[in-house]
Order: sequence, then C-alpha cells, then structure tokens
Amino acid sequence: MTELTRTGIEGLDSILGGGIVDNATVLISGNPGTGKSILGLQYIYNGVREFDEKGIYLSFEENREDIAQAAESIGFDDWRELVEEDEILIYDKQELLRHNDFNDTLELLLDEFEEMAYERLVLDSLTMFELFFADETEKRTYLLKFSDILKANGLTSLLIAEQSAVFPEQDIGLENFLTDGNIYLIQTPTESGVNRYIWVAKMRKQDIETDIFPMDISEGGITVHERAAGFSMMGQRDGPFPGE
Repeated sequence: MTELTRTGIEGLDSILGGGIVDNATVLISGNPGTGKSILGLQYIYNGVREFDEKGIYLSFEENREDIAQAAESIGFDDWRELVEEDEILIYDKQELLRHNDFNDTLELLLDEFEEMAYERLVLDSLTMFELFFADETEKRTYLLKFSDILKANGLTSLLIAEQSAVFPEQDIGLENFLTDGNIYLIQTPTESGVNRYIWVAKMRKQDIETDIFPMDISEGGITVHERAAGFSMMGQRDGPFPGE
C-alpha cells in the first residue's frame, strides 16, 4: 500500500485521495497572488502541528522576518517558536544566494539533511532557483539532481513556480515534466474581487480528482471546497485542459 503524506489542508487531501505519495516532489504553479506561498507555509506548519513531521522552508525571495510575518498573517502565531525549536528549519534568500555556485548551496543543505530528520520541504521559488544556471541543460541536470537528493533523504517536497500565463497549458516549463505531481492555483477577476480555484493536474502513483475545485484563503490559510467548479465558471474557455 502506498504511503501518503497528508497536507492537512481542508479539502485538498480528499482530492488527492488522502495526501501526497511519500518522497514525491510536487510542483505548485500559479500567477502572482494565487496563494502558492501560503500553501507552502500551510503544508510545513500543518506537518509540525498536526502530524509531528518537521519541515524545511527554502526561500530564494524572502528573508526570515518576511516569512515569519507571512505565517503570522494567516494565523500561525507560534511560527517563530517552532523555528526556534528547530521544528521548522528556515533558509532565506540571504543564506541561499550567498554563493554564486549552486554546488556550495547544495552542500550546505546536504549537511542539514544528514544531521536532522525532516520529512517535508518547500522551495519558494523555482524562478529564483533557476538564476543559478546558465542554460536549460544545466537547469535540467541540477533540478533532477536536487529532486533525487530530496527523495533520497525522505523528503516529500513542494516546489513553487511562478506562472506568467493565465491558463496552465500556455506556460508549461521543463519542471512540469520532471516532478511527480502538478498542482495549479488559478484566480479570475470578478466585480467583487477574485474567484480562486485549485486543479490537481497530475500525481504519479495516485488516483486523484482532476476537476477544478473552488478554494478560498482566510484565517488558517487555504480551504478547498468539495463542489467541483465546472470550467464554464472560468468565463475564459469552452473546453477542458489537455489530458482531462
């Protein structure tokens, strides 16, 4: 029987059939403001609070204080305490971008992986991660290497990626094909604000719900609602995404 890591995000685990396959690497994609970083924070926080699983949060975009403030803004008031107790390990942009060579950064992380037992990891974001590399070949090589290292160290990981296009299939990068799963966060404007959706497009070794589901962000983070959102709700397209 396949072992699963539960996200603890209301509604998402049921879509995933219980959670994410242990040691999988999952890509979280979406436009700016769709809630990608919140999902990552929630995944790490829930791991500690609900499942007694330690987490590592790597941020190439924010410093340690920014991350703590973002966590507290959605109700994770004891985030700093969990960091101080090494339940959550933070590497921020100042530490990760200190070296121009990714090999140096990788050695730093490997030392941490070997010294302490962590089960979850979030990388935010791949956009900045890719600045280390000169071309697509080098990026592919290191992304595969990094993914293999995460799996070998027993980490179930979320890799966050910025998406420029409104609809996922218009902006498919190499990383989509190198990960075990793809989750898209989508938002569309309305007269009163925005509608938010989540789409689990792919999960290897899992039976998943492939509809688009409505979600919202409030105190405590993301909640996914069980009522599937037909694509007509998007107001942008008539047909489904490829592969549906």
